[in-house]
Amino acid sequence: MYATLRGVTDLSINPIDEESLAHNRLAHLRDHMVSAGLDLCVLTSPISIRYATGYRGYAAFQAHIPTQYLTVPVEGPVVLFGAYTDRLSTIDRCETAHSVTAFDAGLATGDAALRFTHDIERGLAESGLDQTSIVGIERLTPMGFKVLHGSPIRIADAEGVVELARSRKLPEEHDAIAYSVAVAELGIERMRATLKPGVTENQLFAMLHHTNIEHDGDWIDGRMLCSGPRTNPWYQEASARRIEEGDLVAFDTDMIGPNGYCADISRTWVCGDSPTPSQFELYRRARAEIEHNIELLKVGASFRDLSDRSFRQPDEFIANRYACVLHGVGMSDEFPKIPYPQDWHWTGYDGELEAGTVLSVESYVGAEGGAEGVKLEQMVQVTDDGVIPLSTSPLWDDAG
Repeated sequence: MYATLRGVTDLSINPIDEESLAHNRLAHLRDHMVSAGLDLCVLTSPISIRYATGYRGYAAFQAHIPTQYLTVPVEGPVVLFGAYTDRLSTIDRCETAHSVTAFDAGLATGDAALRFTHDIERGLAESGLDQTSIVGIERLTPMGFKVLHGSPIRIADAEGVVELARSRKLPEEHDAIAYSVAVAELGIERMRATLKPGVTENQLFAMLHHTNIEHDGDWIDGRMLCSGPRTNPWYQEASARRIEEGDLVAFDTDMIGPNGYCADISRTWVCGDSPTPSQFELYRRARAEIEHNIELLKVGASFRDLSDRSFRQPDEFIANRYACVLHGVGMSDEFPKIPYPQDWHWTGYDGELEAGTVLSVESYVGAEGGAEGVKLEQMVQVTDDGVIPLSTSPLWDDAG
């Protein structure tokens, strides 16, 4: 896919101008802010901060201790609090943060929340806005919300606005996703070459980590690789278990790769010459589910209809079903998420697929109490002309 798209095969050369892409994403986000009636956004998610500016520092740390925040007005200076960078022209300046966390502010965070609120007030004033303007807040601690809610500032939830903007991909983002997928599939090839009896799950999954970092990628969201009896149920992460001859080996890349874009691909292999009949039957069912659900994808398809018409596995596999039928992918897993019909009542929401949407289509097949299970996942792009496969790592029938 990458070679066809870019006309090159040397994955050591990153073809993406990430700063230019960040400028385009920032303009895209601002357009969505205008449509939603937001005058200024305060972003705290490391992925949102990178989406708006290209800044990538300490993302994993920021995910659990939000020491940084970014103010983005529709018009006016973009200010990053709690970090420093002089290389990104998307950021007008950097300031000291007043983060409302026990790590930064101590166990009583009220004073920090007041200073945080003053930072927002200053951002409004510098952008020619007043306290009648609408400020979109992405995420806050309870104390931060309490103090901000008690101020004259009018606040709204920014998370949906940011998610919608991210789900509507720019053309350059499709190139960035293709490059990240190509790097992930190079890692998958190295994993496949390393798979042999005696290698540990950790050693095998390390090949993907190594390939990602080698190509300036970031992190992997989960250690999702398991083998043999640990393939059922799913969500058992990589361990020191040594893989044995005849084991199924299932994995999910969950890779935040080069330029910050996610490659979300699952495959299941057998360690040895060929699968047993029972292993092949599990695989056949998982592949049938993936292929059926991809066939449903088209521009304008409703989320509810996709759920209702999704593939039905026999009852013995329902209890161990995956968390969703499919979900969006960009700089991480993202909107939309389509649940199975039996889960719609508690996690379903409606909408329609738009042209350009990038999705991961999921399947896990393992009987409740069964010995093994199979995990498959395909990345695709939905276009006006049909569905384009993005993950091309071979399936069993393709590989022979």
